[in-house]
Amino acid sequence: MSRAYAVYDVFTDTALAGNPLAVVFEAEGLDDAAMARIAREFNLSETIFLLPPDNSAHTCAARIFMPGGELPFAGHPTVGGAIALAERDGGPLDRLIVIEEKVGPVRVALHGGTVAYAEFDLPRLPEAHEPVLDVGAVAAALGLSPNEIGFENHRISQWSAGVPYLCVPVADLDAIGRARFDEASWLSHLPGEDPLDVLCPYVYCRQTVAHDASFHTRMFGPHHGIPEDAATGSAAAAFAGAVHLFDGLSEGPNACWIEQGVEMGRPSRIRLEITGRNGAIDAARIGGHAVKVAEGQLLV
Repeated sequence: MSRAYAVYDVFTDTALAGNPLAVVFEAEGLDDAAMARIAREFNLSETIFLLPPDNSAHTCAARIFMPGGELPFAGHPTVGGAIALAERDGGPLDRLIVIEEKVGPVRVALHGGTVAYAEFDLPRLPEAHEPVLDVGAVAAALGLSPNEIGFENHRISQWSAGVPYLCVPVADLDAIGRARFDEASWLSHLPGEDPLDVLCPYVYCRQTVAHDASFHTRMFGPHHGIPEDAATGSAAAAFAGAVHLFDGLSEGPNACWIEQGVEMGRPSRIRLEITGRNGAIDAARIGGHAVKVAEGQLLV
């Protein structure tokens, strides 16, 4: 049978920028192995498969695959998948939908405009973990010197909001631009781990290219089939924990823009909003635009 699909560029309002995403509609009947093979066929950082929901009160269910395996939750498939579904349905874009992901139900607010925008509440707030790698190991894996790791009071920290990341602050744009990920060095410090279970480095600095961005970031995941990611919503979700910890955010909503993908020639913009309450994160959300760049039929 044939199945409709579309390709969206996510976390951008411009085609051929941001992070490309394959969206497969009406994916019922595909088993895990078929979804994995189709994701490898698209060979994008992520492919989302949309299915009927288990709970009739929700909009749809979703499965998300990288070339290297399945994720329980991811940001750019959530944003792009929600916009793709709404645009395909032809209904009003200004609405609220709920997508069942493996991490749990994800609530997404859609907004119309010249380019569609979607924003989702984090299904899990970021949780801190003890960093598994020290400064020396991280610097060696990134091709940087240890004195380039960290800035101000920011230090290496590890967080998960459904997917774990090692958040690595570096000195400035020069340092982050020179970073080159050595997968063998990274994995050598984590013996015996399944590659899909190995966390990825999310490298960031305060210095930015865009005047209105608060952080410049890069994410490397070759052990997941993603040499470098142009925009990583699940990492931004985890990073919310680091931002709150090191920057001491005020009570109430605090919003910022994160830029990513610049070094790849695919600039992306992710909006992160963190609501503080009583010294902790009470809620957080990730938002961004998405643009359709292709559509067609899968003949499998």
